[in-house]
Amino acid sequence: MNLDYSQFLNMLPEVTLMTILVIAFIADFCSAKKEGVVNTRSWFNPLVCVLMLAHIAINIAPVDAATCFGSMYYTNASVGVIKTILALGTLIVLIQSKEWMSRPDTSFKEGEFYMLVISTLLGMNMMVSANHFLLFFLGLEMASVPMACLVAFDKYRHNSAEAGAKFVLTATFSSGVMLFGISFLYAATGTLYFEDVASKITVSPLSIMGLVFFFSGLGFKISLVPFHFWTADSYQGAPTTVTGYLSVISKGAAAFTLCAILTKVFAPMVEYWQTLLFIVIVLSITVANLFAIRQNDLKRFMAFSSISQAGYIVLAIVGNTAMSTSALSYYVLIYVVANMSVFSVISSVEEHNNGVVTMNSYDGLYKTNPKLAVLMTLALFSLGGIPPFAGMFSKFFIFMAAVKGMSLDTTMGAWAYGVLFVALINTVISLYYYLLIVKAMFIKPNENPLPTFQSATSTKLALALCTAGIIGFGICSCVYDWINAASLL
Repeated sequence: MNLDYSQFLNMLPEVTLMTILVIAFIADFCSAKKEGVVNTRSWFNPLVCVLMLAHIAINIAPVDAATCFGSMYYTNASVGVIKTILALGTLIVLIQSKEWMSRPDTSFKEGEFYMLVISTLLGMNMMVSANHFLLFFLGLEMASVPMACLVAFDKYRHNSAEAGAKFVLTATFSSGVMLFGISFLYAATGTLYFEDVASKITVSPLSIMGLVFFFSGLGFKISLVPFHFWTADSYQGAPTTVTGYLSVISKGAAAFTLCAILTKVFAPMVEYWQTLLFIVIVLSITVANLFAIRQNDLKRFMAFSSISQAGYIVLAIVGNTAMSTSALSYYVLIYVVANMSVFSVISSVEEHNNGVVTMNSYDGLYKTNPKLAVLMTLALFSLGGIPPFAGMFSKFFIFMAAVKGMSLDTTMGAWAYGVLFVALINTVISLYYYLLIVKAMFIKPNENPLPTFQSATSTKLALALCTAGIIGFGICSCVYDWINAASLL
């Protein structure tokens, strides 16, 4: 069999990521020093960041719909947009990681960190471009295995090894559940191609079981309630930079994939998966918000916040229209910049507070570090959906997509409007617990606040990019127009 290598031109994002991976490996191999010697490679992080920026520039242009390798791989303009958003978030993570990677206890692992991050992004790209359940599963595992290594990366500090173990066990279990569901779908249809499954699937016990198990497995990856129990422990134990990456990039990729598979593969069973979504969304948003109020550790706090945000992201899928993809992609973009801004501040404070990330550490922060306090407030306001920041517009589009084409005269329409009402109520609750941090920074007294400190240049750059996105993406309508135009192609 002759392999047509021109097919790789349709996989340009993956090809460029593989190129970055090879360059990072060679650079690390050639510049590595002996164990016990402090390895100060100040050029390494800028090199990887520049390569990632080049990757974004090469792949930001919309692409025509194309398939390759027996139609197992599929791409179009909308898929290209979500890949660009994920790459942008990864670039922010890489920039933010420079200060952490400069520490003596982590600098010798710098190359491994970059290769693991790029490997996870490569897996996510394969996952969102999958047009076959086998390729989808391979992409999912390509992302999950390196992610487990990242969670356990700082294994001698902050319970990182325990967090990695919990992540591995949960990922293994969820993958098994998902494979079990896929096996039911294969038994019901005799194929694993998305289009073929959609054309052959009928409402039968096999297909319903396949839908439930598949949804449950992917629900673990997105950390939707009731599949969320691993989230807080893993987020708390993982290095802060990895926690930020885990909370936004992997969640966005999994949510986009869930949207694509539900709308393409399970279109004939729309009433069944919409009912599943209604239940999971209400549970995720409500339970996560209530538990977030009780948290004192800021990383656990953001873990429950991410569970709630996952509920909002999945809310876009309910409408099952072209607007669903646009709203979901836009929400993920805004969530990336807002959440990474919060984690940039947490990481900076952690580095200057002996690794402590409790809520009390932020009491009186405005008096000693006013700039960090203001930037943290802007990010929290965006996460809460307060105008005029971009988070308000992202929530608005999500709510619009959820009830697009729905009528109160129908049962599903009444359910959709009911879920939207619950989401609106929970928005108020989320504002309350986000304002708890703002209150700590600006109002709560503290006789011994954190001393004034200078954040690293890389942290300042990451915060500048995120803050520009929080403000600019809400004002510049061209960003949403770019995403919406891609989804309509």
